[in-house]
This record gives sequence, C-alpha cells and structure tokens, in this order.
Amino acid sequence: MWIALAISILTLILILTRPKPLNEATAAAIGALLMLMFGQVSFAQSLETLRANTNVLLFFLGLMIISAVAEQAGFFQWGAHLAVRFAGRSGKGLLITIFGLGVIVTTFLSNDATALVLTPVVFTLVSQLKLSPLPYMFATAFIANTASLLLPVSNPVNLLAVDAFNISLSNYLRYLLIPGIAAILINIFLFVLVFRRDLQASFSTDNIQPLKKQDSFFRFTSIVLGITAIAYIGLSHYSLPLSLAAMGGAVLLAGGGLVWRRLNWKGMRSRISWSILVFIFCLAIVVKGLENSGVIRAVTEILLRRASDSGLATILSLAVGTALGSNLINNWSMMMVSVSSLQSVGSFTALHPGAPYAVILGAALGPNLSNLV
Repeated sequence: MWIALAISILTLILILTRPKPLNEATAAAIGALLMLMFGQVSFAQSLETLRANTNVLLFFLGLMIISAVAEQAGFFQWGAHLAVRFAGRSGKGLLITIFGLGVIVTTFLSNDATALVLTPVVFTLVSQLKLSPLPYMFATAFIANTASLLLPVSNPVNLLAVDAFNISLSNYLRYLLIPGIAAILINIFLFVLVFRRDLQASFSTDNIQPLKKQDSFFRFTSIVLGITAIAYIGLSHYSLPLSLAAMGGAVLLAGGGLVWRRLNWKGMRSRISWSILVFIFCLAIVVKGLENSGVIRAVTEILLRRASDSGLATILSLAVGTALGSNLINNWSMMMVSVSSLQSVGSFTALHPGAPYAVILGAALGPNLSNLV
C-alpha cells in the first residue's frame, strides 16, 4: 500500500510542478513505469487498462483531428462572424452571441475546441472591433467548462464516468441537462452584471477583415460536422462507444481535406497533442496501482463512514469534493480517482444512483474556480 501511495504522490508532485524537461505526460509516464517496476500493476493489467480506456483515447484523438480540419476550413471564423452579425453592433449583444456560439461548439466539439480554437478567433475579432477583449475572453474560457455538462461528448472527461457506469443518454440528460442549462444561464447573467460597463460600448464592423468565400470544402466540412453531431446523439442513446463517431468524422474530414488539397500538415500536427493521450493512459495505470494496493478503497470507506446520512448532502459533497480536487490537481486525475472510488464500493452507487453524475458535474464546473484566480 505504501509503495503505491508514495509513487502516486511523487507522480502528482511532478505533474503539478513539471520540472524541466518534464511535462504532464512524462511525469505520468514516470509514475506508470514505477508502478510496473515495483509490481503494483502487472503488464497484463496495463494492457487491460489500455483496452478499458481505448474509447476515451480514440474519442480524444478524433476530436483533435475534427477541430483541426474544421479550423482550416474556416468553420470557427465563420461562426464568430455570424455571432457579430447577430449582435446588433452592441457589446452586450456580442457577449451573448459569443456565449451561444461557445455553447454550440462545446456541446458538439468539446470544451477543448472552445478553449483552444475558438478563443483566439474571438480575440482577433474583438480586437478588430476595438472592444475590450476581457469580457469575451473570459466568456469563452468559462463557457468551455460550463457547457461541458450538456452531453457526454461535451467534455472527454465525461466519458470516464459514462463508460465506467454504462450511463445512457436518457439518464445522462435526466440528471445533468437542467443543471447544465441553469449553470449556463447563471454564467451569462453574472458576466452581464460584472462587465456591464465594458458591455455598454457599441462597435462598427468596418474594421473587420471580410471572410473568405465559403467554398465546397467548407460546405463539406459543415455537413460532416452535422452528421458527426447526430452520430454522437445516436451512439449515446444506445450506449455505444462515442469514439466511433469521433474517429469516423475525423477520417471523413481528413479525407475531404486531402481531396480538396486543403490540409496544412504543420497546422494539423500543432493541433494534435499526442502527449495528452500518453498522459491519460499513464495516469490510468497510476490509479490502477492505487486500486490494487487498496488505498482507494480504504480512503473511500473512511470518507463514507463520515458522510452524512442525507442523500442530498452526500451527493453535494461528491460534487464539491470533485470540483475542489479538479482545481488542486486536474480534472482528469480527479475524475479517475472519483470513478475508481465509486466503483470500489459498489453498494454506494446502488444507494445513491446520482453519485456518478455528481462527479461529472464537479469535474466539469470545478475548473471555473481556477479561471477566477
């Protein structure tokens, strides 16, 4: 037990501090290697861990390819210009339309697409409009997390719980759709209130660089994105691997890019982070080591004995605890530990069926606390 705990603490410290030349992926890889070397995880179990996380890894890879091709097709730029058109030359109107755009992108292309691809597009556009960029940059950063509750595909982290507990789309929406919509509305209301002075400004579209004409590749990309979104919903409904839709959409878009000779391979490489895939897999091995050693089960049982008898209080504690943990470490690590903890005490989810949804909520909304700091 103590060996696994020591390796996990060391791994966590390395992930948080990232001493050069290490990054999050290499730090997690060191932890995984130590778990294997000290016999905390067998080689067969590492292969099983890879199999268990294949859906998440392929889903993430597919999303990165989809976002990269959509960016090169001009989809995000088109969306941002559309937001300006519907804003009515009002700073407040523009904030609301950007929130709306962020909700759509996050819901169907994931929070990473909003944070990493949409944000710089919005910044460039707002700068051309000569508006204060602060409200709009915060808007894309916050909505990337807030809207990531709406569907399982809205945040790759969601899939850890969805796969582990075989959550159907109907049950997911039953527990999380209303909280997700409420969180978005609260987010918009608070931003309009906090940035009310900045949002009084109006703007002219004279300085905006005109969009390139939407060609056949753009139309093809838009159609594939629509089909992929529908496929996400269909696969979620039947509890099938969402990576099928993500990788299918990625293959179609990449193939279209080759046919139209529009792929910028350098840009593609910069958008595909192989290290995040290594990070997820190696982190899962570290968590597996904690499971094998009994650390997670022991800690979970202690916490459950101290938990309130109130079901609502217990669910709230899970959500808040996961949210705080997502800030102290990161939401991937915290979600893996939370899912493993719930699985280690199987009777708990039977008594509290809302528990998996509570940790999804905490992991999705929790990172917004870091955005405030």
